[in-house]
Amino acid sequence: MPRKKKLKKPVASFIVLTNIIFWPLFCVVGAVKLLGYPTWLFDIVRCLSAWSSTFAFALLFPRIYPEQRFIYFVKQKFKNKLSFSVIVLIVMIQTAIFIVILFHIKNNYEETSIFTLSSWGMLSFYFIKTLLSGPLGEELGWRGFALLELQKKYSPLIASIIIGFWWGMWHLPIWFTTGFIGMDLIKYSFFFMLTIIATTIIMTVFYTINQNLMIPIIIHQLFNFFIGSINGNLIDLIMYNAILYSAVAVLLILINPKKVLYRIHQPNS
Repeated sequence: MPRKKKLKKPVASFIVLTNIIFWPLFCVVGAVKLLGYPTWLFDIVRCLSAWSSTFAFALLFPRIYPEQRFIYFVKQKFKNKLSFSVIVLIVMIQTAIFIVILFHIKNNYEETSIFTLSSWGMLSFYFIKTLLSGPLGEELGWRGFALLELQKKYSPLIASIIIGFWWGMWHLPIWFTTGFIGMDLIKYSFFFMLTIIATTIIMTVFYTINQNLMIPIIIHQLFNFFIGSINGNLIDLIMYNAILYSAVAVLLILINPKKVLYRIHQPNS
């Protein structure tokens, strides 16, 4: 059997195919919602749409790394020992951001509750649902492959900005389901993109320090879980997250922990 040609632009091909897969799945999600099908079916289809980047990467894998097996590649992403100090640090940073936003919401809004979840059962269910419909489905393609692949040509900082932008643009259809129009939609989109790029820079720093895919998965999970747990105006919530995550990203850029952000290197595929 003839060997397939390697892709000349694997990251671009990955981004295009991810969107090609995502858009039809997203339309199905909308149809399930509009037609009033059960919530469990909506959650399943929504979860599948979040895995579009993994589906795209798996389909392209034989032409990106023809000498490897997909399962081996995935295992390699989790082989390095997790750093306890890195995990503690990212949990502390994101928890601190969460607490700052909570205090602001509590002092400035007249909500009956500042939390969207009212029991430990709902909290546990939401945590698992968030994990399945976001971090587990997105990180292998966006960070495990695309981010590291770009670092063969660009510094980790530049690679993170590029991937952050395209990861944000992948969310484009979701922006139009928020119900915002006009200036509200512009504000939401701007702060969303700022948050996404800042979060990607933070992921890149800690993922480069501790090369285990669990690091970006944890950061992604905490971000989604925390923002979904707060009962407040969505534009304000995304704005506060944009400001605080950007502040952390800028601080990391200035500190450049372990000098990981500016050198071009050849990460292991």
